Amino acid sequence: MSSQYTVTATPQAEESGAVGLAVASLPESFGPASEATPTLIPQISAIDGAPGWTTEAIKAIDGGALGVVVVNPVPENTAALRDAAETAGVAVVLDQRWASNPGLAGAEDAVRSVAGRAAMLDTVATATAGTDPERLLTEHLAAVVRVTGQLDALRVLRRGTHGYTVSGRLPNGAPVSLQGVLSNSRPAGVDLRLYTDDGGVSIAVPEPLAAWPAEVRATGPQGEILLPTLYESAHRTTWRRLKEDLDAGTFPSDLAGFARLTESIAHLS
Repeated sequence: MSSQYTVTATPQAEESGAVGLAVASLPESFGPASEATPTLIPQISAIDGAPGWTTEAIKAIDGGALGVVVVNPVPENTAALRDAAETAGVAVVLDQRWASNPGLAGAEDAVRSVAGRAAMLDTVATATAGTDPERLLTEHLAAVVRVTGQLDALRVLRRGTHGYTVSGRLPNGAPVSLQGVLSNSRPAGVDLRLYTDDGGVSIAVPEPLAAWPAEVRATGPQGEILLPTLYESAHRTTWRRLKEDLDAGTFPSDLAGFARLTESIAHLS
């Protein structure tokens, strides 16, 4: 029989992760701890991914949490957290701004099917003015490597209060450009365009504030194909993944993947 898990969230996690909305949309899976019957207390802790989030996650595990959701984590060493989670048998999932969008699963297949013929990847991430550019770069790069795999030779060409430019290479040697733009003049989101010798793949990922869908289009000799549209937010997808892992007794690979992302950012020159 499927269990309902009770949820607590920090104010910061609620604000950035729309925890209440995501939980309310999955009423048979999760419920607020304050309204729960004490006998149903397999508790989930949602925390914000601000600096120090790994320490806060370990505290949640030590406090008896069965699962932890981290919203928009900044780069940190996750080794101690991984050890604590594995020892206690706790599932830790990362609710990432764009990388958690369900449309990126199809985008990953589309991109990697033509990766050997890639000629260039151009990608732009936009956030509101005043956003921390380092945090934007983390969120941006997380979405890119979700669909491309690890990038090589990452290098910062420009970095400032209005954004950044980072270069790199795909596994086949094709150039990669990552542009970060801090501006209120265009909608926040991330766009990726992979060019091949006979077409390519374009991906547009919106903010996760509502179930606005990502759009993934593959172009080739057959013309342009719009991949199936998934009307689900990145936040809700993260909570569904957590429920599946908890019910099955499996452990997500989020922390291992984030460790690789953190290492890539740490080595940016």
